[in-house]
Amino acid sequence: MKKLGFLALFLAIVLTSCNSGANKSYLPSSIGAINSMVVVIDNDLWKSRVGDSIRRHFAAPVLGMPMDEPLFNIDQIAPKFFTGSLRNTRSVLFVMKDSVDVAHVKSDLYATPQKIGVIKGETEEDIIENLKDESDQIIKAFKEVEITEAQKRFNRSLNKEGVLQEKFGISLKVPSIYKVGKQEDNFVWIDREIRKGSANIIVYEMPANSFGNDTTLVKDIIAMRDSIGKKYVPGPDVTGKVTYMRTEPAYAPALFPVEIAGIKGVEVRGIWDIKNYPMAGPFLTYILNDKTNNRKLVMEGFVFAPATEKRDDIFELEAILKTLKLVPQQADEDAK
Repeated sequence: MKKLGFLALFLAIVLTSCNSGANKSYLPSSIGAINSMVVVIDNDLWKSRVGDSIRRHFAAPVLGMPMDEPLFNIDQIAPKFFTGSLRNTRSVLFVMKDSVDVAHVKSDLYATPQKIGVIKGETEEDIIENLKDESDQIIKAFKEVEITEAQKRFNRSLNKEGVLQEKFGISLKVPSIYKVGKQEDNFVWIDREIRKGSANIIVYEMPANSFGNDTTLVKDIIAMRDSIGKKYVPGPDVTGKVTYMRTEPAYAPALFPVEIAGIKGVEVRGIWDIKNYPMAGPFLTYILNDKTNNRKLVMEGFVFAPATEKRDDIFELEAILKTLKLVPQQADEDAK
């Protein structure tokens, strides 16, 4: 009897495990445009101060852009209509009145990959307070899943040029539409055409002991960017004037700690312009403390697209740069 009881328990565990795995494997792929989200909320709440609070957090202007563009494009829907394929939306925010206060993020409930933020409260004031406390974490989760989705789409067709590995011992998942436009001993420029302009990636190295003084870090980063721009990124020809890309003098860039491919560093967001010429746009720079190779590795994305929205273009560049991997340089491989 003991054997039979043990066998029954074993089979139950196996079947439960199989069913659990099967349910997860049968989740449909999530859907939605990059940087879009659905807010599931009653219409009355959406038109109230709660809706204002949601828009204030989730449609806030993207940092470092020359004109205001929202973090996410938001579609609102009442709970009773949140059915069918709408449940497969990649980034979803549930907001509702409830007898308990709740604020958390769930993963892959209806589709994969998917992040669902849940905000509940007994009163409008409770909901607004929960939004204030937890919106940053929910935005972070939404951004991470959007980055993952963008990177997955890159895999459909990747650039096979090996210049980044040859010069810097790194690889990036760069869509094939991007092409190497310029390369020198310590500089590579990759770009692609976009509507009314271009999306650009530049990579170079700095000495390992660069930026040793925290009190002058912003000033030193600006000086680095401006010197690289003057040397490698010229502006249009203007008679009697020198033109090149620099950091917009009127706006100090914002700095944040970052870690990519296990390498710590700093993320810099700001606006570039062309000295002596009316041209500007957003930039995103990663300065990584690559101790393995005794250097500061600098990767930057910048967008030029006059009078057009640039959020999704700079976001694509961020997603590309975050695919960084350190790989052996070709010369080292050939010597082995």
